[in-house]
Amino acid sequence: MLVTAIAPVAWGSTYVVTRAVLPAEPLWGAVIRALPAGVLLLLLSRRRPRGAFWWRSAVLGVLNTGGFFALVYAVAQRLPSGIAATVMAASPLVMMAAARIVLGQRPRVVALAGGVAGIAGVALMLFGGDGTIDPVGVLLAVVALVASSTGFALATRWGGVDLVASTSWQLLAGGLLMLPFALVVEGAPPALDAAALLGFAYVTVIATALAYVAWFAGLRHLPAGPVGLVGLLNPVTGVVLGAIVAGEVLTLRQLLGLAIVLAGIAAGRVRLRAGQSPRDSRKLRVGAKKVDPVAAVEKSRIRS
Repeated sequence: MLVTAIAPVAWGSTYVVTRAVLPAEPLWGAVIRALPAGVLLLLLSRRRPRGAFWWRSAVLGVLNTGGFFALVYAVAQRLPSGIAATVMAASPLVMMAAARIVLGQRPRVVALAGGVAGIAGVALMLFGGDGTIDPVGVLLAVVALVASSTGFALATRWGGVDLVASTSWQLLAGGLLMLPFALVVEGAPPALDAAALLGFAYVTVIATALAYVAWFAGLRHLPAGPVGLVGLLNPVTGVVLGAIVAGEVLTLRQLLGLAIVLAGIAAGRVRLRAGQSPRDSRKLRVGAKKVDPVAAVEKSRIRS
């Protein structure tokens, strides 16, 4: 569970980084984020897709990486980081709905309660801040949320292959599919100064390569409900960093919403400790074996 938490914390931090130092082109932002991360993980795994995983990687690449990155990048340019991040707090309920449809997983009552708490926290933080709410930005965030939740469920259904390799295929597919759109719509790649290069380095290595390996490992080991609740750390991180780094003002209403979101996360943790997920959360399933996700990356590197 702690390893899975790496992902939402890293993703929540991207809103501040994007607004602070990255260029405004969302399509190129998605390409520059996805392709280097995919290449890095491919070098570690040294495996290529076979059979159905060619088209599956393309589908997941659009839903989970390329298209999703472009949407999130555009959202980050249109909304304050706290508002952008809190919209995504609806992810637990959407993930549970997608898992019910795609995987047949029945959400537990406590997970649903935690998801509702997240929605309540979203409402308080979204409408309680001092930032201007852009309806188009909110709509783009909702589309990104639905797309990624569907992609996560499909990635779980289409598991059974090396974790690092499958993540690299998704990132490469997403980046390559977005590349021609970036060229046609936005023209030449944006010029990057030193700050932008450092920002993309962080987003690529930490908030993409490492975060996605951790997230997909969690989805292979745990039901969508608990993983989605851990994802509530995304808006928590966005709000906190928005206040600390970007100087965004938090009202009492937003702080109350933040507390409710944290309560939703705690509900999922209590249920896990009560024995609803008896498997050791420190061990994550990769293919047919249980391994530590960090060890999985290291093992892939050694094999190369």
